[in-house]
Amino acid sequence: MLYAILCYNDEATISNWTQEEEEACMSALMKVQEPLLKAGRLGPVARLMPTSAATTLRKDQDPPLVLDGPFAETKEQLLGFYIIDCNSLDDALGVAKDLGRANPGGAFEIRPLLSMNAGTLET
Repeated sequence: MLYAILCYNDEATISNWTQEEEEACMSALMKVQEPLLKAGRLGPVARLMPTSAATTLRKDQDPPLVLDGPFAETKEQLLGFYIIDCNSLDDALGVAKDLGRANPGGAFEIRPLLSMNAGTLET
């Protein structure tokens, strides 16, 4: 089953990292991602731009309302996500715990995917 691991953290803290802190975190995360990639279990991974770059479409209005910024202001922001192929929720939690040791702080929300269509975008 595919699981999304949604990464939340305090955006102000992350954006104030030094280049060395950023590189150390990315290196630690790659050590967790590499075995998943080799096993064919790692799907798309994305790091989002800051919430200051976000635009929200409120679709419950007629006509829909376009707003600058994220949908909700909270202490922790959605910073990125992983798509992981896991046998069970316990397996997905294990991956999230490994990612958490590599990048402490914040929270991970683990959700099974109902469906996923492969795209054609290349990065």
